[in-house]
Amino acid sequence: MRARDKAAVSALRATLAALDNAEAVPVDETELRGLALEASPFGAGATEVARRELSEPDVVRVVRAEAAERLAAAEQLTAPAHADRAGRLRAEAAVLLRLLEEAAPDH
Repeated sequence: MRARDKAAVSALRATLAALDNAEAVPVDETELRGLALEASPFGAGATEVARRELSEPDVVRVVRAEAAERLAAAEQLTAPAHADRAGRLRAEAAVLLRLLEEAAPDH
């Protein structure tokens, strides 16, 4: 952020949000529908659940997916009017891929 690298900031913020979403515990709809109002949990923290802990391969998979999504979106933007947006998406993907390379265990 201090370097004012907009592509890096945008890519990292979106990827952190994707990682946060990946940690969410899926909710079973049958559990929600089966409770009567008077039987539902109440009070501070009554509905809180521990989030899933992602393994390193899970994190890598999410980051790769975010980079692939940006590259795919950039490929779709073929009109000259969208060249700037496609360039930003490619730059964001490059940031994420570079982070994966730097974090690889063989470096």
